[in-house]
Amino acid sequence: MKSIRYYISICCFMFLFTSCSESEKQNRDHLVFRYNENAAVNSLDPAFSRIRPSIWVCNQLFNGLVQLDDKLNIQPDIAKKWEISLDGKTYTFTLRDDVYFHKNAVFGADSTRTVVAADFEYSLNRLLDEDIAAPGRWILQNVESFSAVNDSTFQIQLNKTFPAFLGLLTMKYASVVPHEAFKTKDYDFRANPIGTGPFQFKIWEENIKLVLRKNPLYYEKDKNGVQLPYLEAVAITFLPDKQSGFLQFVQGRQDFVSGLDPSYKDEILTPKGELQPKYKNTVNMITGAYLNTEYMGFRLDGVDDAVKDKHIRQAMNYGFNRSKMIMYLRNGMGTPAIHGMIPTGLGGYGTKGYDYNPAKARKLIAEYKKTTGDNNPKIQMSTSASYLDIAEYLQREWQKIGLNVEVDVNPPSTLTQSISNGKVSFFKASWIADYPDAENYLSLFYSNNFSPGGPNYTHFKNEEFDRLYEKAFTVINDKERYTLYKKMDSIIMEEAPVIPLFYDKAARFTGKNVKGLGINPLNLLTLKQVKKQ
Repeated sequence: MKSIRYYISICCFMFLFTSCSESEKQNRDHLVFRYNENAAVNSLDPAFSRIRPSIWVCNQLFNGLVQLDDKLNIQPDIAKKWEISLDGKTYTFTLRDDVYFHKNAVFGADSTRTVVAADFEYSLNRLLDEDIAAPGRWILQNVESFSAVNDSTFQIQLNKTFPAFLGLLTMKYASVVPHEAFKTKDYDFRANPIGTGPFQFKIWEENIKLVLRKNPLYYEKDKNGVQLPYLEAVAITFLPDKQSGFLQFVQGRQDFVSGLDPSYKDEILTPKGELQPKYKNTVNMITGAYLNTEYMGFRLDGVDDAVKDKHIRQAMNYGFNRSKMIMYLRNGMGTPAIHGMIPTGLGGYGTKGYDYNPAKARKLIAEYKKTTGDNNPKIQMSTSASYLDIAEYLQREWQKIGLNVEVDVNPPSTLTQSISNGKVSFFKASWIADYPDAENYLSLFYSNNFSPGGPNYTHFKNEEFDRLYEKAFTVINDKERYTLYKKMDSIIMEEAPVIPLFYDKAARFTGKNVKGLGINPLNLLTLKQVKKQ
């Protein structure tokens, strides 16, 4: 039955965007943006948009008070302006009066209405509702209260200063939704979303196809006053195999591929990270910094005595060539993480980390052996199959400096659970920023954030670090706060609860006919200004 439904949906899609004429089909193709997802979309409700495939779709369907541009500057969205009190605790937003929800029967027959401040009050209260159990409720953990002052004014009161708060409000969790949909009996918002975004929902057959259509009432315009979006539709397929998705792109059936998977990285890129000659005339490559730090972590209160010793942790940081690793295993897609955990592009970046120094690594290991009497320290590294090439490279490099490291490969879900519960002593991990502030990375080392309740998977604890972390919340001046961030990162590098590997790069591949896609350090997909020629 699934294959029958699939072909019916394809036929419906063809009917929507084509006619019997092949020339007309070609003429309409430039109005439809097509891409493949290898992972499923879990929900079209922004309150549950915790995974990238869902975030990308929700970014086309919904808006919040504020948004990010490609340089991570916070810009107006439904809020045309805002004010922050001198103590940094009260945020007052003034809303636009020309934002409409997508037309839907919940407003009456093919009708709609404007967004008002009470809609944000409803939407944020919904995030806090324990019965809904939205994963996005954490973005309001520092919020004391919020209310609609009138139709055009919305106010949020924090219980403590948190300078990164506006960044949290750019996440899709904070999108506005209409209360009418949730008060309509048997309405399934997860699969029939109603937003305000540049595209509106049309069709979703889970794990087969998802179609969005242009929102004719969208309020944003380009610099020339032309209403956005330019495209008429977005069509998403769900082929689980990344190599198959890439093949569809090469054949011209998809307009866009995101990321550099091992299954096709050597096919499209040279060892120096440039497009292979055969693709230079048909493919555009867009790259940029990505707020993702790939690292190895040590469980400091685990069962492995060797990794509890700072000499060993520092030696392992010195004991491999990060530049060589990126060139040969990542085709140059990344930046060596020699400046701490905070990645490039965020305030606080630039502390002194570890460079390649095998002589110093051997000296540290010798000091460990002399002090402890352990002449053959054994360390088990836990990773997943997708990072096995990096794990084996590190294993070989550390063997050269006198360390015996075993590699244990786990399914991704098992590894994640084991890291959280402290069942592994040395593990491969990554941290992708949820919002554009370095506090996001430093929270991994705050002692009150011990896992499994928080993101401190290493169980690192340092009084000076905690003092600076808490102080940073009270500092509104960005420059002063970034200085504190840098000091905290230097403490992390000295104590070495982690081994930063590289700061990731985002890579996007499009056909030559795609214009205006762009890229940003959060790897957020924004299609409202995309054109196909």
